[in-house]
Amino acid sequence: MNQTIYRHVGVPYYAQWGSPEWVRPIVEEGADPCADPAWTRSGFTDPERYRFWAKRLCGLTCLESLLDHWAIAHGSRAHLLDEALRHGVYRLRDDGGVDGLIYRPFGTWVERAFGLRVEVLSTVTLADLAARIDENTLAIASVSPEIRYPERPNARQGGHLVLLHGRDAHGVWFHNPSGVTPHQADAWLPFDQMTRFFAGRGMVVARPMGGVSLPGGATHTQA
Repeated sequence: MNQTIYRHVGVPYYAQWGSPEWVRPIVEEGADPCADPAWTRSGFTDPERYRFWAKRLCGLTCLESLLDHWAIAHGSRAHLLDEALRHGVYRLRDDGGVDGLIYRPFGTWVERAFGLRVEVLSTVTLADLAARIDENTLAIASVSPEIRYPERPNARQGGHLVLLHGRDAHGVWFHNPSGVTPHQADAWLPFDQMTRFFAGRGMVVARPMGGVSLPGGATHTQA
């Protein structure tokens, strides 16, 4: 990849659950997500629906971050879920589980609803995916949820989505919607370490060229 350091500044971080500080007790201690007083912040009103969906909304959480970064209007996360379901982004199974986030219906919906361009990459290296990041472009990568503990061995790749918002010659900056400190918001990992968790697929999300520049939205230098 090229040697340019490029990093979007001020991309808002959101956890899949109501509050970032509640991620650790939820994922490590089995805390009730609705014990977090902020659980309704994302527009949910039914506790059982929230408990069922919040742990599955890593992709919509990434979408919410990039929409807010680009000042693109949207409804609550619960509303985004309703629209995603309507467009086939998630599919409820007879066994009570869920198939999704399904990339191509997601891309079609996001392009039509928000005027963005989405490219689905079913086979890509992490370095090549990160190289797509520029002033008008962010990326979503499929990784194992085990990436919240990158120092530990992992058993699988994929199954979870994180938002890539910066890269240099050696690694990538990202937001992990189910991450814990210090690998939650604005985390950086080298390519070789992060690739252990990477499934070799992702999406590039771009706003149309000539979009309104955001103050302090990105920085870039030559390595």
